[in-house]
Amino acid sequence: MLDDADDIHALFHGAPKTTEFKKLRKRIVQQTREAVDQYGMIERGAKWLVCLSGGKDSYTLLAVLHELQWRGLLPVELLACNLDQGQPGFPATVLPEFLEKMGVPHRIEYQDTYSIVMDKVPAGRTYCALCSRLRRGNLYRIAREEGCSAVVLGHHRDDILETFFMNLFHGSRLATMPPKLVNEEGDLFVYRPLAHVAEADCEKFARAMNYPIIPCDLCGSQDGLQRQQVKAILDGWEKNAPGRRQKMFRALTNTRPSHLLDPKLFDFAGLTRGTGAPASPDDGIPDL
Repeated sequence: MLDDADDIHALFHGAPKTTEFKKLRKRIVQQTREAVDQYGMIERGAKWLVCLSGGKDSYTLLAVLHELQWRGLLPVELLACNLDQGQPGFPATVLPEFLEKMGVPHRIEYQDTYSIVMDKVPAGRTYCALCSRLRRGNLYRIAREEGCSAVVLGHHRDDILETFFMNLFHGSRLATMPPKLVNEEGDLFVYRPLAHVAEADCEKFARAMNYPIIPCDLCGSQDGLQRQQVKAILDGWEKNAPGRRQKMFRALTNTRPSHLLDPKLFDFAGLTRGTGAPASPDDGIPDL
């Protein structure tokens, strides 16, 4: 990759010159491009609403998408968007000043959803579910107003894994955040281009670039969340067996309906001798 001052997007000015950082940046860009291609996200000439919260993940998303666009590998228009939800202490000037300085097309929207959440959610309960629904509804509206075909979110590999286990433990289903979906109204795509990128890499990247990180706990609703509990479990597994997260993530791309128990996905009742199940090297029991 070229890092000359005359051949780099403003979002990368001041990037560390170390070999370690260059490898990190290359890995994130390659993994993002892989997800964009693999899940068919590109509609040439489309316009994407890139959602920017001010956290490490959304800064990484913004920078990498602009790099791909800068290199001619992402032929879409990018519009950054921050939704100020009226949380007490939210530094409202940080993102507008940053985006202006970087020359990034953007829209800043103020909607006091925080007051609605505080009014509707009982004391002692977490705000995240209602807050995210209200935020998503406003982002869909903004995308339509701006002529965008997709809302682009900064969820990474670890978010996807955590959601899988939250659904497994608490929802009794095998499901997670898909890298690409269509909203209920059927008029907008939702993309997660960082689907293959590790959270640790997002954190290293954003901090190395010294982006002005805005904390995600301004509402005070983060302690004791189910997601934090799942994250702790995954952290423990990763500590005891490095690489476990990546193996689990790969499993999400390698499902075998005939080796699960959902008759809606596989016709167990119609299975007869002589026809057999799809070719399989084993009976689904892993080697011990």
